[in-house]
Amino acid sequence: MSAPKIFFYVQHLLGIGHQRRGATLTRAMQDAGLDVTYVSGGHAIPNLELAGASFVQLPPVRAADLYFKELVDENDQPIDDAWREKRRDALMAAYQTCNPDLIILELYPFGRRQMRFELLPLLDAARSRDHPPVVVSSVRDILEPPKPERLLEMLERIETYFDHVMVHGDEALVPFKRTFPHAADIADKISYTGYVVDQRGEVGGSNSLGHDEVLVSAGGGAVGDKLLRTAMAARSLTSLSGATWRVLVGTKVPEAEFLALAEIADPGIIVERARGDFPSLLMNCALSISQGGYNTVMESLHAGCAALIMPYADGLASEQTLRAELLAERGLINVLAEADLSPENLAASIDAAILNQGQRKAITIKTDGAAEAARLVTKWVRKG
Repeated sequence: MSAPKIFFYVQHLLGIGHQRRGATLTRAMQDAGLDVTYVSGGHAIPNLELAGASFVQLPPVRAADLYFKELVDENDQPIDDAWREKRRDALMAAYQTCNPDLIILELYPFGRRQMRFELLPLLDAARSRDHPPVVVSSVRDILEPPKPERLLEMLERIETYFDHVMVHGDEALVPFKRTFPHAADIADKISYTGYVVDQRGEVGGSNSLGHDEVLVSAGGGAVGDKLLRTAMAARSLTSLSGATWRVLVGTKVPEAEFLALAEIADPGIIVERARGDFPSLLMNCALSISQGGYNTVMESLHAGCAALIMPYADGLASEQTLRAELLAERGLINVLAEADLSPENLAASIDAAILNQGQRKAITIKTDGAAEAARLVTKWVRKG
């Protein structure tokens, strides 16, 4: 019997966390014997390892601002109706070629509303088939606060088109109803997978890359310059001033900005682009300083390193702040609010994080989300 075919659509618009989580899920599904076609609608990113899954790159699009009000194409031109028609046709062609048994849409309809021009035709086409594919929404634990009318639209879309909702979180930490008030109306469709964590990191010896370093990162996207610069300025004020500090700059940060950061680095500070072996660096570092992206926070918890989080809170963002606060309440991480960021405050928070590391509580939240998601998808597609 041939392997069930999975059509997995992922669209990132600002940071690349959605793509990294999607890649982790894809590897787990491939390992479970599923045949995955991974469809990316964002700009190409390096180190996207998909374990042999088929890869489709749609004409890429990204957000031009923190509020996602304007989308631009690969040439940084605002998208128009002609571009949307081209994208829709490319997506439909990929769908027809794959002829899937199950469709996964990452975040939609809980986000990516801007992409409904192509996703609604896809969903209508799937529903009209004699033997429709199973349709699944793949969504992280916490939503950004939507407008009330958008909440009702999300509910209507789920009830009309979707068979299942995979929530990549742990209900014991944050139930989906915390940020989606209508969760009770679709309770029969919701399954919690636990947190999706890239667990490929390896612990090395004293000569291993990253051993006892301070790892400073702001994800792979184009935000976070303030945190990186402040961390470099805070180094001499901390108890870890003698350690090597590795500052990882997002892959989408312009080259001029990257070179400007490298120019101000003191001896003992390494400035380089975000790396594919980031999970291993976390496993071996003395401290991780980062923004509060889903992937980085959960990989830090899995690695067991001391972790200081400054949640991203520009634009309309609140998701990172809520998750960080909930984890801090459990004694799992230390948090510094973006509004309080200064070299002096950051240095004090770094020393507190190191001091608290010996008192860390055991991690009790579920972090096997990739394997559980693959198990659920396998069950659903076999039944479907």
